[in-house]
Amino acid sequence: MTLQDTLSEIDHLDDEQRECIENCFEAAAACEWCADACAGEGEGMAECIRLCRDVADHASLHARFMARDSGYSSKMAEDCAELCQECADECSQHDNDHCQLCADVLEECAESCRSMAA
Repeated sequence: MTLQDTLSEIDHLDDEQRECIENCFEAAAACEWCADACAGEGEGMAECIRLCRDVADHASLHARFMARDSGYSSKMAEDCAELCQECADECSQHDNDHCQLCADVLEECAESCRSMAA
């Protein structure tokens, strides 16, 4: 069963929430990959690694809060959008393919989290 299949069974979620959950999990995975790859890049990558690790934790937590219909998910969405945007800005400054891909994924996640916060 795919993530989309599972999310389609959660009846309290609308399509926009399902998309945000998918984006958050994708952002978490991309950030874990980016942070690990950056660790092998040498100096100058500490901020990218730190932000990617923060996003991975926060985005996956936000997705779990939405899945359980937590009353705190809109507050988390606002923070997640801000963090994703900050990390996307950092990643986009680096020429590495993993950083550039991560920045693209984070932009999408920030956008959908902003919608959830509104």
